Amino acid sequence: MNHYSIYWIKEEFAHHFFHSSDVLYRFIKEYQKNKNREDLKRQYEYITMNFPKSSLISHITDNHPISSCLRAEGDRLNIYNDIQYISLHIQKKKINFRSEMIHDAEELLFPALRLFQPYLFIVGNDLNNYGWISPVTQRKKNKKGQVLYSYL
Repeated sequence: MNHYSIYWIKEEFAHHFFHSSDVLYRFIKEYQKNKNREDLKRQYEYITMNFPKSSLISHITDNHPISSCLRAEGDRLNIYNDIQYISLHIQKKKINFRSEMIHDAEELLFPALRLFQPYLFIVGNDLNNYGWISPVTQRKKNKKGQVLYSYL
């Protein structure tokens, strides 16, 4: 089984790092290797959000696919169907999960997480896989008085 971690990145940093996610990936990997470095720890704490365990578990429970089963045990969740299985462990600053393939998470877990929060960054701990769970959209600023007309 492959091991992945999900981080909730603050909105301003998600917008900043969306197109340079490799920088965010390298930072997270460096932090994982050097958790005793105070500078990395402070940066990690600053750019990531805490996961509210009880509301997240409740949200996933209410929004998991109908064709799957869910078993909750404390801060752990198991989501499965006939051929797919995901084991989740929710921690303060990250969600760890194991699945045979990332495709299993795409079907069983990610739809519920996308409804919960769009600024989630996924890192493969065994593989060099990483990316955003959803596209980070830039909010359009209110542009009063600017209208584009066409006379065709």
